[in-house]
Amino acid sequence: MIEIEKFTAKDFKNLISWINNEEDLMQFAGPQLTFPLTDEQLEKSLRNKNVFCFKVIDISTGLAIGHAEIFLKENSFALARILIGDKNMRGKGLGKKVVEKLLEFGFNNFDKNTAELNVFDWNTSAIKCYENVGFEINPDLKFERKVNDKTWIAINMRIDKNKWQKKTETAQKNL
Repeated sequence: MIEIEKFTAKDFKNLISWINNEEDLMQFAGPQLTFPLTDEQLEKSLRNKNVFCFKVIDISTGLAIGHAEIFLKENSFALARILIGDKNMRGKGLGKKVVEKLLEFGFNNFDKNTAELNVFDWNTSAIKCYENVGFEINPDLKFERKVNDKTWIAINMRIDKNKWQKKTETAQKNL
């Protein structure tokens, strides 16, 4: 089981250690951050009143194993910078749990009816994870990102509050 807690300056070193190259950083953060990731870049995020930064905690050990953020937008909120940094914890369904926690926080704390996220089209495991939570691909919104000499395509995915609530209610009934 995992929990999300407020990310602070004490957590910078851990997050920075999980980002090993420019491609890792692009996959994690998009073009807003530059490699190498620094304390100064993370401090800027923490100062932004429209960004809510979280560390992902493994409840059994109390250790931070990941990172996630919510960005407030005009008509929605965006889930972003989701990372299970501890490689030993990947592939265990924790990403889905993180997304569910972020949606719960976002829909319960902000007056927004839509959540969205961007994901690279080659990241099929992440796309499946988001679809399992209830996100749908928005075919009208794509972005190109240059990484080294490659072009990556980011797709946008969305879920509305009503769909999320129905999915959550159904999951509760099946417990």
